[in-house]
Amino acid sequence: MRTTPIGHTVRYMAESGESTFTVIVAAVANLGIATAKAVAGVVSGSSAMLSEAAHSVADTITEVLLLTSLKRGAKPADTRHPLGYGGERYLWALLASVATFVGGAVFSVYEGVHTLVRGEEPGDPLVAYLVLAVAFVLEGYSLRTGIRQIRADAARFDAPVGHYLRLTPDTAVKAVVMEDSAALAGLMLAAGGLAGAQITGSGVWDGVASILIGVLLVYVAWVLGRSNAQLLIGRPVPEPMRAAMVEEILSVPHITDVLELTTLIQGPDEVLVAAKVDFRDVASAEQVEWACEEADEQLRERFPAVRRVYLDPTPGLGGRGQSSPAASSR
Repeated sequence: MRTTPIGHTVRYMAESGESTFTVIVAAVANLGIATAKAVAGVVSGSSAMLSEAAHSVADTITEVLLLTSLKRGAKPADTRHPLGYGGERYLWALLASVATFVGGAVFSVYEGVHTLVRGEEPGDPLVAYLVLAVAFVLEGYSLRTGIRQIRADAARFDAPVGHYLRLTPDTAVKAVVMEDSAALAGLMLAAGGLAGAQITGSGVWDGVASILIGVLLVYVAWVLGRSNAQLLIGRPVPEPMRAAMVEEILSVPHITDVLELTTLIQGPDEVLVAAKVDFRDVASAEQVEWACEEADEQLRERFPAVRRVYLDPTPGLGGRGQSSPAASSR
């Protein structure tokens, strides 16, 4: 068995247990944050803190939807869904990004505008600062868990962490990392707004901070929504992996050309491969059958996430060993 960096790139996809743990940690952290903010809101009488508690509850709902996506997407293929349920994972993740992040963003912008227009008396700063500190610790721990998984997966990819985070099909972990990063940035903005209001006695600072948090959440919602939408519509594997797949198929005896290669990511641990393949003209039917089986086995061995391989014997238009433009255009 050949072991290459690309060969390890899809091994991370089978680590669904790590993704579930990461999401659960984020959910527990958000519950703790929501509790802390709710207590602070009751003690201080601050409606802003109570609103932040509701926001953290909404973040917890995001994690519940992500856990649902992990469970539903892991269901095996059946007669009604012969290609499996991998796409459902991205559907639930898309709903989470749209409903929770955009809802939180709209609420934050509304609260900021309301504060700027009508003004608001700041609550007990000591209680607010304590809550922000607790929230920062919990969000930081959750983010640390997500980043550790991202780094481990990127190492398997032999790719930069930023590049991996942008392209990973494991959108549940991506959502946790981006949500926690946005939460930490939001906490710092909230602390800045609170400090500005405390120093100047004006609620303008708090209102501006709330609007900036809303803008941040809009960006996160857009990035996550776009990633899940692309995977729902259908996204191929990265080009280096496609080239390696073509190389693997051409290494099989009796196969002379890959006329067309189509790949589709159906889930973090599910990839479909379909190819139009040209065989030697003198190859017998038995040799063609053997070559198809051999190509199937080699692709699955080198790329563990490949679950389905469909090869279509097709007469070639070029000469032996020539790859047609179609092989690299899809």
